[in-house]
Order: sequence, then C-alpha cells, then structure tokens
Amino acid sequence: MKRKLALCTPIPEAQMEQIRNRCEITICGELKHGKGNVTEEMTRAECMGHELIVLGDEYAGTETIKAWTEAGMKFMGVAKGTPATVDCDAVAAAGLELSYTPGRNRVAVAEFNMGLMIAVARNLTLGAAGLKNGEHVGSEKEDIYDVPDVKNVTFGPLDANHPFMDYGIGFELYGKKLGIAGYGAIGKEVAVRAKAFGMDVLVYDPYISADRVEADGVKAVDLDIMLSTSDIISIHLPVLPSTRGMVNKDWFSKMKSTAFVVNTARAAVIDQKDFIEALEKKQIAGAAVDVYWEEPVPANHPLLKMRNVVCTPHMAGLTSDVDHWSGKMMGDEILSYLSGEPGKYIWKSRN
Repeated sequence: MKRKLALCTPIPEAQMEQIRNRCEITICGELKHGKGNVTEEMTRAECMGHELIVLGDEYAGTETIKAWTEAGMKFMGVAKGTPATVDCDAVAAAGLELSYTPGRNRVAVAEFNMGLMIAVARNLTLGAAGLKNGEHVGSEKEDIYDVPDVKNVTFGPLDANHPFMDYGIGFELYGKKLGIAGYGAIGKEVAVRAKAFGMDVLVYDPYISADRVEADGVKAVDLDIMLSTSDIISIHLPVLPSTRGMVNKDWFSKMKSTAFVVNTARAAVIDQKDFIEALEKKQIAGAAVDVYWEEPVPANHPLLKMRNVVCTPHMAGLTSDVDHWSGKMMGDEILSYLSGEPGKYIWKSRN
C-alpha cells in the first residue's frame, strides 16, 4: 500500500519517479496555486490526513502542526535553509523530526557576496549608477554610429573631471586579506571563491576546530587577529542570542580604517547605531549590505545615502537554481524516510 505524501515544493524528476513508486502524491500549497497565493488555512486543509507533508514557503503554526499530527503525519519537511515559517517547537512536541534544506542557497549567496566585494573594491555601483544618471557623459549626438577613427578610446587625462577622481580608483582583491566570520556552508563557499581570486583567507569561528578549517587551505584565527588584519570582513553569522548585535563598536575599533564590511547574512548581528557611526566617522572605509534591520529598508535610512556603502535589496539568496538544490535535498530526505533510514538534514533548535 502506497504512503500518502502532500507535496508543496518541486522535487527533481529523477527522485520524483522513485517517490511516485512508493507514494500517492497530492500536490498542495504554492506548488499547486503559485507563489504568494496560499494561506495557512488552505495549506492545513489540503495537507490534512497525509503521512508525509513537505512544505516550501507555506506557513504552519502550532494549531496546524497539532491537527496534522492528530491526522497521522509522521514525516515533515520544509524546503528552506531555515524553517522559520514552521512552529519547530510544535513539531518537536509531537515527537517528530523536522527535515529542512540547509545551505540550499550557499552557492547563490557566495557568488553574490563576491560580487559585493568586487563592487566595494572597484566602486562599481557608483560608476554604473552615475553614468546612467548622466554623470561623465559627452554631448548628445545625432548619429551615435559616427565615431572618430581613434585606436585607443579613453576618457582623457586623469584630471579633476575624470571618473576615477569622482568615484575613486579602487583596489584589487588579489593579495588582500579576507576575514570570514562564521564558517558554515556559505562561509566555506565564499572562502573557495576568495582563494580563486588570490586572497589570503582568515576564518573566525569558535565552534569549528582549527584543523577542520585549515584542511580547506585557509587560516583559523582568533577574533582580534581577523579584525585587525583583514582588508574585507565578510559576515556569515546566524542570529542567536549570543550573536545579536555582536558586530559592534568594539569590532569597528579594532578594524583597519581602510577595511570594508560585507553582510549577506542577517542585519541583526550588527549593531545598527554603531555601524552607521563607524561609517559616518570613517572609522572603517565602507561596506556592502544586502540585509537590513527592517525590510523593505526605510527610504530615509542613512546607508542609502552613503557613497562608501553598496546597498542591494536582499537579493543574495535566490536564483533560478536554488529550488533545484533545495528540491534535491528534500527528495533525499523523503526517500530516506521511506526506506526507514535516518534523515541527513534534521533541524536542531539553536540557542
């Protein structure tokens, strides 16, 4: 007899074929109705009575978890890097493990992170936005295809009117020191890419042994060494009581005045007032941020007006490939459960 699976997120076809052979599958939630078109009540009703329930971005609170458990749910999965849309305590109280997909967007975030590093190093956003806004352009031409016969086209002499003098010359990543705060799935992927750029990678993570870190060809260092010697510090810390506001004036006071901060993790790990003050007083050279203390970020937030700060609207974690990686990981979890084997990606509460 086939087991009953309520599926709200896509799974790669190779795994779906195996799952179909063993499950009666009901397509539910956003996989059925589309992104943003589902309420918790809809999800609760559609998934009721299934042994396996796998969510994507759907919400499931205490009462929903309780109802599903009473109706026979034995396996629950959430295809997210952190199962923040589910009452994890309610799942644990029901005596169930919760499968999730940690690091599903590790490549997406790491690549975006490198883009931000290049942007702050070479003043890319200032130059790109400035040119489109009419800065450093010539007069309008009737025929743009009528160009001078010049072998080497340049902006001209490096004088006060040159873009370099306006936006800054910038620096190369090659040979610079990158401090990585937090060496989880994303921090490791950033390290791989930074090494490819020829950077000297320093890692601070008190929960991972130095031997394990240095097996990847990077250096494990203490916090003070990372802060005082890094040219760029990339934040990859989870939000915990112990890390909330951890990046504060004490950190900035130990950093080089020429150093930059890059944050694609969560804004809550940075003390907002201390951060803004350090940037305004040029205690640090600048920053690149993709996450904020409130989103959408308020239109009058000081970071948006700072020329030494690159701001993007929380774009790092999603690409057209993320759902594939997430689905593959969750497909493995489903198949492990169906085979009576322990899951590999089980959520554990964090303090």
